[in-house]
Amino acid sequence: METNINISGILILLLILTPFLIIFLHVILGAIFMGMQKKVKLTHSDSGLNKYGYFGYCWTYFFFSFFVPIFRGEILIGVLHLIFSVVTFGLFQLVIPFLYNKQFTSRMLTSGWELSDTEENMQLARLKLGIGN
Repeated sequence: METNINISGILILLLILTPFLIIFLHVILGAIFMGMQKKVKLTHSDSGLNKYGYFGYCWTYFFFSFFVPIFRGEILIGVLHLIFSVVTFGLFQLVIPFLYNKQFTSRMLTSGWELSDTEENMQLARLKLGIGN
C-alpha cells in the first residue's frame, strides 16, 4: 500500500513539473549550447554615442518575442517578426531566440558602431559573433 502512495505521488509531481520543463527546455538548451545572453559595449564611430550589443541565446526574445526588436529601436524588424510569427503559427518564435542577438549586433557593427568594451569581453563577442579582429 505504501509503495502505491509513493508512486502516485511521484506521478503527480511529474505531471506538475512537466509543463515547466517543456516551457523552460528551450531556454535551458539555449544556455547550454550558446551561452546566456551577454552584453558588449558599442561606440558609434562618428558621434561617440555608447550603446550595448548582445551575443548568446536571447532569452528576452523567447519571453517577449517581437517586442525586443521594437524596444531596441528596430521597429521594422519587430513588425516583420510579428508577421513571420503569425504566418508560421509561432514556430518562428522557437528559432529566432538562437539568432536574434547575433543579427542585432551584426547590424549595429555594419552601421558604424564599434566594439569598445574590455579586451576580454570584446574577444568573447568576436568569437561568438564570428567576426575577426
